[in-house]
Amino acid sequence: MNKEIKAGKGKAMKVLFISANTEHMNILPLPLGLNCVAVATRNAGHDVRLLDLMAEKDSNMAITDAIESFRPEVIGVSVRNIDDQSMDQPIFLLDKVKKIINHCRTLSNVPIILGGAGYSIFPESALEYLEADMGIQGEGEVAFPALLYRMQRGIDLWGTPGLYLRGRGLQGERQFAKILDELLLPDEKMWSISSPGSDDFGIPIQTRRGCPMNCNYCSTADIEGRTIRKRSPELVIENIVRHVDAGYKRFYFVDNVFNMPLSYAKDLCRKIIDRKLGISWRCIFYPGIVDTELVNLLAMADCREISLGFESGCEQILKIMNKKFHLDSIRCTSEMLRTGGIKQMGFLMLGGPGETKESAEQSLAFADSLDLDAMKITIGIRIYPNTALSKTAVTEGLISSEDNLLFPIFYIVPKLEGWLRETVKTWMEGRPNWTN
Repeated sequence: MNKEIKAGKGKAMKVLFISANTEHMNILPLPLGLNCVAVATRNAGHDVRLLDLMAEKDSNMAITDAIESFRPEVIGVSVRNIDDQSMDQPIFLLDKVKKIINHCRTLSNVPIILGGAGYSIFPESALEYLEADMGIQGEGEVAFPALLYRMQRGIDLWGTPGLYLRGRGLQGERQFAKILDELLLPDEKMWSISSPGSDDFGIPIQTRRGCPMNCNYCSTADIEGRTIRKRSPELVIENIVRHVDAGYKRFYFVDNVFNMPLSYAKDLCRKIIDRKLGISWRCIFYPGIVDTELVNLLAMADCREISLGFESGCEQILKIMNKKFHLDSIRCTSEMLRTGGIKQMGFLMLGGPGETKESAEQSLAFADSLDLDAMKITIGIRIYPNTALSKTAVTEGLISSEDNLLFPIFYIVPKLEGWLRETVKTWMEGRPNWTN
């Protein structure tokens, strides 16, 4: 591999970063993680380009133009999603990524390095399937420049944090940044958006990483770890201000749980209010961690919409999912947000372990009683590795302990699927704000 690297010892390298995602899935996503890795790589002295295929009409033409004009010495490909998480005719998105990588191979023989949230869940199996040279699991802001340093100098890659080599496995234990403020902010000039004032997207803002809640189906721990690590509110505001100065007014806080810790969420809101930024934004809530003060601050800071991921309206199912809240907490949270004038989008996941016709009906009735502005219903739950759900699926014989789960497999209670589809269809009639 080292013979393919044309940079001399210590010489800056030309790195082309490609965001392979072309799927919207509820929002128009911008490659936040890849932007941050590109900034860190540039800060380490390298020449970088970022190509977001979401903004390109012809991916192959865009890749050809980028490689022929830039002549990269390394290509980094970000994999955001493995599939669309839909049990009804699931779309396996890695086939598109494989075509992208194959096209890169026809134009260049430089090393291709994978990364991204989707890749980090399946670091070894995705690497094998996509036939790239290597991949970095988890945070790339430190690991990617460290990898380039070794590649530049012909140093053995063994020990590089989170690095997988195809056919050789993990080379070094992955590391999580303990202090997020030490990581660079994204560059607002790298977004591939022609109109900053468009309503079609929100600039992604990440204030913290990691989630300790350990829901039985969730893959977040494989991506970000289980410990919450926060940026200082001052740096978060700096990031927003830079985007406001560039003309952006709509933002989306992508943190898995915006309202945890509660005091941190309040501090962020106060700083947005104090700076009079003139922005609107939305975020994700964990039910139950809220009070009147936070709701008032959210409204004053012009938070327009909150995603309320309660997933079930049945106490027993919430317990099986390892949720740390109860139905009264969901209702209380929803009522407080409605009083504050903040729109809500709810989420139900039906058909998981313990689900019955009675519990599913209870969930649908409960969700209906909340009078939410929008509701997304999922039938069947995508099984991810290293989750309690995957262990349940093994115990019940749905999957083997040897399954890598790269190709989507869904958990659904036997004999419940057909009934659920008909029941959900019936409930959705007359409720145009419900989708599945």
